[in-house]
Amino acid sequence: MVDEELMQRVVKEKETMKKVFEGLKLSEESKKATEFFDMASNYYKDSLFFFEKKDYVRAFEAITISWSYIDAGVKMGFFSVPRELAEHFTS
Repeated sequence: MVDEELMQRVVKEKETMKKVFEGLKLSEESKKATEFFDMASNYYKDSLFFFEKKDYVRAFEAITISWSYIDAGVKMGFFSVPRELAEHFTS
């Protein structure tokens, strides 16, 4: 039942990422900040696509990459995230 466990993990991450994107604020208007946001957003959309196709491995990979772009963007001062989700980021 590895697929079931992975699918549940992706569901949990999708719910969290939805909240992150709803509360994400760009801290600066720069090309780099926009690029980081676009990459995070595109990987998040990719994860939703793969999830719909029941390709849970790629869905998890894509959502993890999306999370990484947001984490790096927060660290670099490009974004701020909702206070209740800040503990999930390294900054």
